[in-house]
Amino acid sequence: MDLRYTDAAPSDAEREAVDALLGPPPSGWEGAAERTDEDLRWARGGAAAAKDRRDQLLPALHAVNDRVGWISEGALDYICRRLTVAPAEAYGVATFYAMFSVRPRPAKVLHVCTDLACAARGSAAVCADLTERLGAPGTPAEGTVWQESPCLGLCERAPAALLLQAGADPAPPVFEERGSGGGAPGDGKGRGGEEPAAGAVRCSAVLAPATAPALVTAARAPESAPAEPPAAAAVPQAGDPALVLLRRIGTVDPASLDDYRSTGGYTALRRAFTLGPAGVVREVLEAGLVGRGGAAFPTGRKWQATAQQADGPHYLVCNADESEPGTFKDRVLMEGDPYALVEAMTIAGYAIGAHQGYIYLRGEYPRAYERLGHALTSARTRGLLGPDVLGQGYAFDIEIRRGAGAYICGEETAIFNSIEGQRGEPRSKPPFPVEKGLFGKPTAVNNVETLVNVLPILEHGAAAYAATGTETSTGTKLFCVSGQVARPGIYELPFGANLRELLDLAGPPERLRAVLLGGAAGGFVRPDELDVPLTFEGTRAAGTTLGSGVVLVMDDSVELPRVLLRIAEFFRDESCGQCVPCRVGTVRQEEALHRIVDRTGARAAEDIALMREVGQAMRDASICGLGQTAWNAVESAIDRLGVYK
Repeated sequence: MDLRYTDAAPSDAEREAVDALLGPPPSGWEGAAERTDEDLRWARGGAAAAKDRRDQLLPALHAVNDRVGWISEGALDYICRRLTVAPAEAYGVATFYAMFSVRPRPAKVLHVCTDLACAARGSAAVCADLTERLGAPGTPAEGTVWQESPCLGLCERAPAALLLQAGADPAPPVFEERGSGGGAPGDGKGRGGEEPAAGAVRCSAVLAPATAPALVTAARAPESAPAEPPAAAAVPQAGDPALVLLRRIGTVDPASLDDYRSTGGYTALRRAFTLGPAGVVREVLEAGLVGRGGAAFPTGRKWQATAQQADGPHYLVCNADESEPGTFKDRVLMEGDPYALVEAMTIAGYAIGAHQGYIYLRGEYPRAYERLGHALTSARTRGLLGPDVLGQGYAFDIEIRRGAGAYICGEETAIFNSIEGQRGEPRSKPPFPVEKGLFGKPTAVNNVETLVNVLPILEHGAAAYAATGTETSTGTKLFCVSGQVARPGIYELPFGANLRELLDLAGPPERLRAVLLGGAAGGFVRPDELDVPLTFEGTRAAGTTLGSGVVLVMDDSVELPRVLLRIAEFFRDESCGQCVPCRVGTVRQEEALHRIVDRTGARAAEDIALMREVGQAMRDASICGLGQTAWNAVESAIDRLGVYK
């Protein structure tokens, strides 16, 4: 791939897919079939116009991949002409994401999860059986290719698989509890982007728990796949009146705006307009809300810092790219209560002085994509988004931008690069996002759970919210419980409850071996440490981390060395390669874990010492949290569980 355009031509289907997103090419310089006399007399645009269009690169790649199943040289060249992007740069972006392919492949791709939660529930046996039936991963068979996948966010129904089918009119996603579909984006959108029209979700089936025979049958006839259960199936506590964030899931139709409003929806937004932007920020500060993604940074301080920036415009980004193995809480919120996120983002945008918000959504979440697209369309139609929200003279709109399979894009500055059409690599800080974030402007980034917490704060007041939990960890927390438990799913508990209480709700195994808190970037807890309080400060004092709320339970049938090796493989694969400590360190960590399986005594001790040195270097010198936490779980397993001794 070169800096120059090539002579490769797109197919009619590829051209149609791109033009459906970007509109017809305005001139021969931008991909029209022929150059007119007018085109030869003058050129439009220039560097400024090209930069303004660059953020359409990822949606354009999605458009072609959704239509054809892969991105050909001709399609990539056509996208580059339309957006005035060098082919080499676009190739670097297209090859960055796991869900894209620049080599021919069948229209149907079956992603089979082999990550921690699914591995604990037998994904290895499913893959072995699938290899017997369809061949090795990556081998086309019967119009389908299957591949092993990192966590799909379906951990409560492990082992899981996702079947994606490309085409102009693919089989509709097999979802139970379907709403009325999406719709064409309404007026008032900011910079363009993508939202699902009815039937546009490129998903044929979500299969969980998955078996090889069921996967083969679904690949041959996607319409025969069983319907995916409603979001409430992931909430064992559904219907409990004590729930706060999950109270609507299972009791309200997620497609109905009227149902949402009848259960208190948009009460918080009306109070926000009464308080004013500064009053909203003050309320969030007094409530003590901190980020729920793992860093636990005070949300009110972030909003306050963004609102105070003189530069503009300001942006709001919802980080819905939850890719931490074992995490699925945001998926359940978006599928089961999408209007809550729309309302919460509108409040956050109002508080920070933003008029445009973005939801950066995991590419592996087709039902959330459909639900959110429908919710945005309904909100615009009813005046809850757009140029005059609730008649208050405040303009705000939201766009969905889909990720494409990159764990690193959960890092806030990597999201900015991804939305802007660059490779999803983290940026050096400072400057911080509140100063220079998306498009170089002040930006607040919050995840789904953090934003939804704003609603009870404004509905009931900061004091009432802070009365739940502990002094420094206020409110309730969502926990993603998976692995060897009787009732896996999302649980909502007040901060301060301990791990034992949570496991009692989920049904622990008789022979508990360990609990992994915080996912692949977290740490292990022994069976004798179950009284650890589930707060940010409590887990920190216990030498572990709460992280995003992952609670992966393992009994004594799980081979911990294999779990640690899978964690090391995960970080090796997901490292963006930008900085040397992470790029090299994750590889060296995996190599040492492979060697240590066959070593004992002094030779094993040498590899453990090497991993400690490499792990410390990654922690100290990596540019972002991926490298800084890649050693955490392995270190805790060695020190707390005595693995390899």
